[in-house]
Amino acid sequence: MADAFKKLCDIVAQLRAPGGCPWDAEQTNQSLLPALIEEAYEVAGAVRTKDDANFREELGDLLLLIVMQAEIAGEAGRFKIDNVIREVTEKLIRRHPHVFGESNARDSGAVVRQWEAIKREEKKSDKHYLASLPEALPALMRAQKAQKKVARVNFDWDKIEDVIAKVDEELSEMKAAIAQWHRHPADGPGRTGTSRAGSQCHEIEDEIGDLLFAVVNLARKSGIDAESALQKATDKFRARFNRLEDELTAQGKRLGDVDLAGLDEIWNRIK
Repeated sequence: MADAFKKLCDIVAQLRAPGGCPWDAEQTNQSLLPALIEEAYEVAGAVRTKDDANFREELGDLLLLIVMQAEIAGEAGRFKIDNVIREVTEKLIRRHPHVFGESNARDSGAVVRQWEAIKREEKKSDKHYLASLPEALPALMRAQKAQKKVARVNFDWDKIEDVIAKVDEELSEMKAAIAQWHRHPADGPGRTGTSRAGSQCHEIEDEIGDLLFAVVNLARKSGIDAESALQKATDKFRARFNRLEDELTAQGKRLGDVDLAGLDEIWNRIK
């Protein structure tokens, strides 16, 4: 395995070297970011579809980009792939004292709490507990990660009924904000000089954000990954819309030619 990994690293270095591939040679850590993110999502997609051949291929594509990112950094004298491997190896040993040390943590809950405690000690220069919450995560995933982290320090609902009540509360507040917007069309400056339209839209945005955050919390409390749940819902919607489009085609019609009532009739029939 070590020889295979070294061969991959050598090939990437050769692609980047003079006489190698012009495209590879032009890449930077920044330019490769979109591909890195895309490949991570494609790995997730392969896992969800349980397609091992595709899963294996996508892991390879992701590994290639990781090696290339490290190669670019190495060329600039910043660090090498060896540093990456050594640091992650040391971190795994350091954060698993129940395996490599004398900790008696045995169940997964204790292990996670221990991991968080070790991580906080390592990053004690961070002023706040959520300082390490990644900015670049997709919104649903970031919300869920924040909620999981604070739950580990006892900031969590006791019962799922409390979370459902919070969702209902946020839904009511969103409805009230929208109703207020419809009752008082914003056509002039507000008290602070900003337009009422902008202020009301901002309020609605806040309430929708609070509602989404509460729904993510409900998913988490139910043991469901919010990102995966939304992916499945979108896939289900796409499949049904494809069937709707096929039905229109069979009738000799096209999307855009049929009003909402006609589309709803087909949609309700194929659900």
